[in-house]
Amino acid sequence: MPILDSHTLEFFSRSPEQTRRLGMRLGAFLQVSDCVCLTGDLGSGKTTLVQGISQGWGSLDPVSSPTFVLVNQYRRPAGESLYHMDAYRIANALEAEDLDLDLMLGQGALVIEWAERILPALPRERLVIQMRWVADEQRGMVLTPYGERYKSLLDAIRQRMIGV
Repeated sequence: MPILDSHTLEFFSRSPEQTRRLGMRLGAFLQVSDCVCLTGDLGSGKTTLVQGISQGWGSLDPVSSPTFVLVNQYRRPAGESLYHMDAYRIANALEAEDLDLDLMLGQGALVIEWAERILPALPRERLVIQMRWVADEQRGMVLTPYGERYKSLLDAIRQRMIGV
């Protein structure tokens, strides 16, 4: 019996550039109302992945960690935004709801670092990416879809990456 189900994707990155490339592939498939939840310890590569997601989304805005501002917004020429939230300093899901997540999801895609801190405030359908530090230049990621939209999204990424 496999450890991961057929919809879950495990990926090992051997460099920050490879982490960004995975993010670029993901960002290219994101749509308005998509929610991507990143979990993992400090140094697991979350912000590096978001740099790639933003680039794949089509934004030219520089990506930085929103630790102190809570949410950064990256625009693309078509007008939609990619919202990049850092939930590390958010106390709980009720506090997260005050940030008007529904408005963000209505105007763009939302990527959340430290998402495990506010899961009850997030849509039930989402993509969760568990990230972990493996070695100095290596990171492990497990991408788990919740909902048909995210199963399709991971299938498209898998097809683009490895042809199956």
